[in-house]
Amino acid sequence: MMRQATSGQFEDFRASALYCPRCRRAMPVRSRLLLVLPDGELHEYLCQACATSLGTKTVRQKAQPRIYVP
Repeated sequence: MMRQATSGQFEDFRASALYCPRCRRAMPVRSRLLLVLPDGELHEYLCQACATSLGTKTVRQKAQPRIYVP
């Protein structure tokens, strides 16, 4: 009998290799922080061999509970 996966199990994926049009094959990537946004961070994936930009990813931060003090 298979158990159902929990809802938060696969929330954050990180690419380890992406297709690079310059190298013409799947290459390992590194992530670089581009912007810090009010609701998260914008990261860019770069080819490790030629530093070509291969895409972006927005990492949303979970909402922190706010406590208002009158």
